[in-house]
Amino acid sequence: MKNFLSNYKTKPMKTLTCLKTFLAISIFIGLSSISFAQNNESAAPVEPAVAQAEEKDAGQTSPAVEEVSELNSGNTAWMITATALVLFMTLPGLALFYGGLVQSKNVLSVLMHCFAIACLASIIWVAVGYSLALTPGGLGEDARGWIGGKSQFFLQNLTTDSMNGDFPDSVWITFQMTFAIITPALIVGAFVERIKFTAVLLFSALWLIVVYCPVCYWVWGGGWLTGKAIDFAGGIVVHATAGASALTLAWMLGRRQGYPKSLKPPHNPGMVMMGAAMLWVGWFGFNAGSAAAADGSAGMAMLVTHISAATASLVWMFIEWKKTGKPGLVGIVTGTIAGLATITPASGSVGPMGAIVIGASAGIVCYFACGFIKEKLGVDDSLDVAAVHGVGGILGTLMVAFLGAEGTLGGQGLNVKEKLADGTEIVYTSGEQFSIQAQGCLAAIALSVVATFIIVKIVGAITGGIRVSEEDETKGLDQAAHGENGYSLN
Repeated sequence: MKNFLSNYKTKPMKTLTCLKTFLAISIFIGLSSISFAQNNESAAPVEPAVAQAEEKDAGQTSPAVEEVSELNSGNTAWMITATALVLFMTLPGLALFYGGLVQSKNVLSVLMHCFAIACLASIIWVAVGYSLALTPGGLGEDARGWIGGKSQFFLQNLTTDSMNGDFPDSVWITFQMTFAIITPALIVGAFVERIKFTAVLLFSALWLIVVYCPVCYWVWGGGWLTGKAIDFAGGIVVHATAGASALTLAWMLGRRQGYPKSLKPPHNPGMVMMGAAMLWVGWFGFNAGSAAAADGSAGMAMLVTHISAATASLVWMFIEWKKTGKPGLVGIVTGTIAGLATITPASGSVGPMGAIVIGASAGIVCYFACGFIKEKLGVDDSLDVAAVHGVGGILGTLMVAFLGAEGTLGGQGLNVKEKLADGTEIVYTSGEQFSIQAQGCLAAIALSVVATFIIVKIVGAITGGIRVSEEDETKGLDQAAHGENGYSLN
């Protein structure tokens, strides 16, 4: 007991910070619970509802469930499988990919960040996230196009009989939860090796509610971009938001010690490759699962996803080979992730040849974006989140306006602009679709940048600054923050 009290007295500030974090999260859950209870007392149960969208974007917008559909076991089985694949992308795929890129003294901190975010995002999604992102209603008349409703806070109307089209609503909610998990986890790559763990938790929780949920609603939940913008699996919702926020946070946090002259290379390229391979496999669930059915759309999405990843990998490798004289493992797998991120919004609209064009473009543009952000802008986006995910996601979102046009390299058609009385459908021209795509990207970027700046200021005030001390940064976050070592030679 004496030793315990002694240790406790030597770390008052750390204990106080942890208590603040716990209290902040507890207050948030408590307020949500009060709202949930009041909603139950004052209103009759509302039937589960999900936003409708144009059939073209049905992959990520829930079909209406006013009419109970018969359960399709094939679609249900595929969606359960896709859900597991997308979770596999974060745990352990993204965690290993990022973990191998940092110094050995920080590998556990990265794994901890990804794991803790997965747990935290899951609870927030059940409490308020799903309802705000993917149910209609809005928080008042003026918000109907910008944010979802509160009818599904704490999933209050979910039952085993609730259906989303022809598979259980519970499967759809879990599938979308895995997207809410990986998106804030992507931002981890921007702040590795120098951020407080309490800041990671608070930032991720607030960011998920303030940035991810609104943008998700805009595009997939019935908001102002639903049925207009083409974003099959998350170019705007996932990659543009994560990339813009990552760049903003990295700039506010500052550079790592020794950046850029004395930084050490990735401590475990093999771990990086294993994580990238898991991401590649999981991405089939990410993109093909967004068809919300085991059908031809899912099959084509899987094919073009694979083609884009393979093309971007080779293009990145050859560029690096030309510039440095040697093809690197870390380089080729980074190209893989660039190809996957770039095809994501277009995976439901382009054909195989279009996927090759997108993959080649991703390999070139994202490669040079890495150098531009770090060398020209001087921002230490440590693991290239903005350059690979942000730039890649935006690039694919814009390119689909041309490569998705029917008859263009196997394009499957753009969104429907108008349906005439005789049933004739008029689709957007490539120019019109490009304008919509650009508006979606700009709106998502604007919200991400502004919200990230404000959230960082709030979190910094709560935690006494979001960055660890120079002593802890030198020591490594594995020991300084978590009291463990990634590797022990016994």
